[in-house]
Amino acid sequence: MKYRQLSKEQFEALHKEFAQFLATQQIDVKEWVSIKQNKPEMADEELNLFSDVVWDDALTKTKYLEHFSKTNINLFKCEEKMISRIVVEISKSNFDFFNATDYNWFIDNTNDSSVQFLKGSKKYTKERNLELFDLVEKGSVISDGKLYESLFQLISR
Repeated sequence: MKYRQLSKEQFEALHKEFAQFLATQQIDVKEWVSIKQNKPEMADEELNLFSDVVWDDALTKTKYLEHFSKTNINLFKCEEKMISRIVVEISKSNFDFFNATDYNWFIDNTNDSSVQFLKGSKKYTKERNLELFDLVEKGSVISDGKLYESLFQLISR
C-alpha cells in the first residue's frame, strides 16, 4: 500500500466511486458481499487498492496545502518538480490563529514587528505525492491557494 486506507467515513462518501471501481474489477455487489464474508484479506486488498487510487488522484490535483497552528501558518505551493513554502510566525503573547479576532488582527497588521514571514523552495526529495501525503498526515489541508498567493505578493514587493 502506497498511502493509507481511507476511513470508513471516506469510503461511505465515495461509495458510488467504489462501486464503479469494483465494476472495473468485474466484481458486482453480490460477489463483493461474498468476498467480504469469505475472503477478508482479498477485500482488504481491494480497499487498499481503491484507497491508493483515490489518494493518488487527489494528491496529483493538489496545488496548495495549508497548516495552521496557534502561532504560525505554513503555506505550501506544490508544483510538479518543487515545493515552495511561506511560514508566518507571530511572536505576540497569547496570540492564536484559531481565534477569529486574532486572525483578523494578523490580516490587518501584516507589517507589525511581531509578524515574521519566511519563504523558501526545494525540490522534492522523494515522489511528489508521497511528500504531499506526508504533509497531509501531519495536519495540512488542501487549499485553494488564495492565502499563499496573497502573502507571496505581499512579501515579494
